[in-house]
Formats: sequence, C-alpha cells, structure tokens
Amino acid sequence: MANTYTQIYIHVVFAVEGSQNLIKPKNNDELQKYITGIVSGQKQKLTAINNMPDHLHLLVGLKPDMALSDLMRDVKAGSSKYINENRWVAGRFSWQEGFGAFSYSRSQLGTVIRYIENQQKHHAKKSFRDEYIDLLEKFGVDYDRRYVFKFDNE
Repeated sequence: MANTYTQIYIHVVFAVEGSQNLIKPKNNDELQKYITGIVSGQKQKLTAINNMPDHLHLLVGLKPDMALSDLMRDVKAGSSKYINENRWVAGRFSWQEGFGAFSYSRSQLGTVIRYIENQQKHHAKKSFRDEYIDLLEKFGVDYDRRYVFKFDNE
C-alpha cells in the first residue's frame, strides 16, 4: 500500500485449551521459533514472544494489510499442528478459541517487552486467570465472564 505509514503494536495473549499445563519448558524455544517463523512468513514483525505451560504472549508490529484475527488463526493453527506432529502431548493439542489483544504506543514497548520476557517470574506471584482479567480491566475491555478463557477447574 503506497503512501501508507503505520505504527501498530499489539500484545496478544491466548491459552491452551482448558488452560491445561501442556507446553513443557523443554519445548519453549522450539515453539517460539516456530511461531516466529509463522509471523515472519506473514510479513509481520514479532517483537517479543514468551510462553508458560498454559498460555502464550506475543508482541506484534502489525501492518495494516493483515487482520489480526487472520494472523492469530494462522499462528494458532500452525503451532497446534506442529505440536501435534511432534507429539509433544498425549492426545490432541489445541489452543483455546479466541485471544486477548491490547494495543501499545512505541513509548511503552520497553515495558511490554520486559513484561513478556519475565512471564516465569511474574507467574510465581499471579495466576494466568488473574493476569488475563487484570489486562481486560486495565484496558477497559468489556467482557462476559462466560466467554473468558475456560479453565479446567470450572
């Protein structure tokens, strides 16, 4: 798109189906590299990525020629297929439907990158459920508790 100049940074969060702890730490690097390849293959810029056993965070520099929902569909479908083909879990792996997406300005990138990089330390003090609800509330996102990520203990 000629003469189109944008700066769109989106922090995306999505969960493993049932918020189960299925992503083993030994697979983190390989999974993150694979997802980086999916994002790069769509000509988008991945600024930060990190995962926990039950969810994943991405910070994406999104170009205006791609819908975020299309990118997340490709990331989730491609990474699910990869996890299943490599038999990292017993049974069938899938990501939960939907995702959270939060926009940031360029001046906030350092803080968001550190937040994503420090997920392991962060979750020693706060559950994924609490983290996700806090993000929704911080950004003033209207949500219906019935449709927020499903947790196995519900």
